[in-house]
Amino acid sequence: MWNRPICSGFLICLSIAANVVAADNEPPAGFRALFNGKDLQGWHGVTTEDPRKMAAMTPGERIEVREKSLEDVNKHWSVQAGELVNDGLGLYLTSDDSFGDYELFISYKTVPKADSGIYLKGTPQVQIWDRTDEKNIKLGGEKGSGGLWNNSEGRPGKDPLVVMDKPFGEWNSFRIRQLGARTTVFLNGKIVVDYATLENFFDRKQPLIVRGPIQLQTHGGEIRWKNIFVREIPSSEAQSILANDGFTPVFDGKSLTGWSGAVDNYEVADGTIRCKSGKGGVLFTREEFGDFIVRLEFKVPPGGNNGLAIRYPGEGDAAYGGMCELQVLDNDAPQYSKLDPRQYHGSAYGMVPAARGYQRPAGEWNFQEVTVIGSTIKVELNGNLILDTDLAPITDLMANSPHPGKDRKQGHFGFAGHNDPVEFRNLRIKELSTLR
Repeated sequence: MWNRPICSGFLICLSIAANVVAADNEPPAGFRALFNGKDLQGWHGVTTEDPRKMAAMTPGERIEVREKSLEDVNKHWSVQAGELVNDGLGLYLTSDDSFGDYELFISYKTVPKADSGIYLKGTPQVQIWDRTDEKNIKLGGEKGSGGLWNNSEGRPGKDPLVVMDKPFGEWNSFRIRQLGARTTVFLNGKIVVDYATLENFFDRKQPLIVRGPIQLQTHGGEIRWKNIFVREIPSSEAQSILANDGFTPVFDGKSLTGWSGAVDNYEVADGTIRCKSGKGGVLFTREEFGDFIVRLEFKVPPGGNNGLAIRYPGEGDAAYGGMCELQVLDNDAPQYSKLDPRQYHGSAYGMVPAARGYQRPAGEWNFQEVTVIGSTIKVELNGNLILDTDLAPITDLMANSPHPGKDRKQGHFGFAGHNDPVEFRNLRIKELSTLR
């Protein structure tokens, strides 16, 4: 359940969750209103459509499509006494603005047999429906609203944890937080989705897009909305929330106690482990790990290059002698524009490419989580799953270079420095001994 660190700003959000605002459509401190209570300014219409299609348009094309959609929007959407009303038909009301890491407050009231939802980053959806309708029961409707209904069967978040729908005629309130693809949903003050990953409905092999709009789905029955407020979450706060507890620190922030290898080529500065400029080699934990999860923050300078050594044997090249090296790289540096896809950030170096486009700019801190179980590896970058692979069957190797350590079951965790002052901090590891 909810066990992530809660920053002071988030405590404020908790305190107002039960009674969001003193007056309808007036945002609380730190939030802004997406619906002004008077008209449809800031919104346009879109159906269920891959948001990457709109993002690929020129600004002029985008404006033209949005303006054309308003003809349909004005037929089916209206503002009545400070409430945003849809008749159950037409395009989905879509915010002009896009969001990355954010928190959303939104209230709704619907009618029997209606079916609706909220698209996050243009992706379906936080489900809203009539849990008593027989046609919905066979689809899981009796479990209530708030689930990430379009997640694959059996995936976390698809079904809400508890039924929290109010009777028809009463207002319901969502509080939704999204960090990367990690999605948490409160319905009427109770958590119904806990830190689950919202799948990319349009391409399940790819991570969720970095930024996208908020959409209000229409689906066969009247629905009313109000108090639509959003707060964009800064990266420092997002990283604090993502790095939850239950992990053991492997760096004390002051020294390299507990580390071996190229200790002379790294330094401790301002609570970080930093590779010395012009130096390299593998710095690794004295302890070995089998199955584990590691969470850390990293920062690359422009053109920076390093790597995470996974199940490293204690000698040799981490990329080949260990299970793998997970690349740490400034993907946007000009000198790296023509690399093999398996050489970019988060990739199992030389074996499996990671998805790109989820890294913060050089010079900013990123949060990363790596899960290693058996021969499988998952890499989450700033809340987005960029690599999910099984190394066991991999035979297509970059430059046909063998990876003799690929099938290692245990080894050290470390950093594979490449002469650049890449920095790491807040290093924590959780051993998964029950899964060995």
